[in-house]
Amino acid sequence: MKTSVALIGFMGTGKTAAGKVLAEKLNKRFVELDAFIEQQAGKSITDIFKDGEIAFREMEIAAVKEIAGKTNQVIACGGGVVLNRINIDRLQQHGIIVYLTASPSVVMKRTFNDTGRPLLNTPDRLQRIRELLKFRRPLYERAADVTVNTSRAKVDAVVTQIIEKLKSNASFRF
Repeated sequence: MKTSVALIGFMGTGKTAAGKVLAEKLNKRFVELDAFIEQQAGKSITDIFKDGEIAFREMEIAAVKEIAGKTNQVIACGGGVVLNRINIDRLQQHGIIVYLTASPSVVMKRTFNDTGRPLLNTPDRLQRIRELLKFRRPLYERAADVTVNTSRAKVDAVVTQIIEKLKSNASFRF
């Protein structure tokens, strides 16, 4: 039986916000993967990206290896966690993978004032969001056990949907 939940999806889809509430409702430990990486590295994601995306992805793989082996947790993953299949394989060992989706315009609105997103530091942010989503969507879909669209839902409604879908998943143990 799986006792953890890993939230995947593009930035701005609500993984951290929903993850905190979900962890509280399920009485599980909450782990925000990017914050864990920042703590391990002693610097921000933005500063890590200054060393190149590959350096960050290597840290991400190591962080997933460490975190995914534990049980009874809700993990809010970074948007690019699906870029390395080993991450998904590790997350699936003890967890159900929940893919949170949102439209490009909603992602744009939610991330508009957030300068701590290195991949969106471009003149045409909406176009960049569309490009990244087009590339990543099949990876998210392939990894997902459950999908929830957050575009028009408040956090509590998203969490309720996740819990309902977890109840119908025979391999998940509350």
